Amino acid sequence: MKKIVLSALALAAGCAVFAAGAAQQSASSTEQGIEQYREMLGEGGNPADLIVMTGEDLWKEKRGPKHASMEKCDLGMGPGVVKGAYAHLPRYFKDTGKVMDLESRLLYCMVNLQGLDRDDIIKHAISKSGEYSSDMESLVGYVVDKSKGMKIEVPQSHKQEREAYARGKEIFFFRGGPYDFSCASCHGVDGQRIRLQDLPNLTKQGPARAAYSSWPAYRVSQGALRTMQWRLQDCFRQQRMPVLKYGSQASIDLTVFLGVNAKGGDMAAPGLKR
Repeated sequence: MKKIVLSALALAAGCAVFAAGAAQQSASSTEQGIEQYREMLGEGGNPADLIVMTGEDLWKEKRGPKHASMEKCDLGMGPGVVKGAYAHLPRYFKDTGKVMDLESRLLYCMVNLQGLDRDDIIKHAISKSGEYSSDMESLVGYVVDKSKGMKIEVPQSHKQEREAYARGKEIFFFRGGPYDFSCASCHGVDGQRIRLQDLPNLTKQGPARAAYSSWPAYRVSQGALRTMQWRLQDCFRQQRMPVLKYGSQASIDLTVFLGVNAKGGDMAAPGLKR
């Protein structure tokens, strides 16, 4: 009887080892398949490149009631300096007394330099399905592209920048909504996935670098370049949380938190997503 029990235990242990190995092999195969899919997406080039070109034209074009271009817009590196600017955003701006991300800063310049209507810009900032990228999305693509390959260095030297990080961290871990979700529910632990989509742990430097550096990105399934503001809004939508207002302080604070966690990563945006 003792031998039978031991044999049964050995068989169960063997099955468990086999099952674990099979699961590990299956996970590995899935990850390899996803990586191959991503490589296939990029074989024909990134459609965001065309949007970047449109953004460059918009940056130089004289528009609005003031008939001015964006070439005097200060993104933190000096008026008109685009190269490397995104890798150092969000940041504190003395002229507004606020911490601003790329989109809120572009909005500020479009209103103050060109005289464009703030509410109208926000209303059309995110393109709808089937539409070509908005002016804001195109400008974002252009600016982001000029930081490609540069190190992510979201500053924390100013008091307001540090306060923004602290608020962003609080927002990241705040639970609410009908599902009692937080950003951390999906992105605060290791090894999670929803369907075929990896959910990186954004509290750790490695995964945070990989994720943050690839946004904004061109979404193949939507045929559009999607910005960080859109990415955060969509996460809030999936949590069934109240709509995250475009350019709100909460959205900027959350971006600061993610950007600081990704410090030292190499910018690769605009990325290419499914």
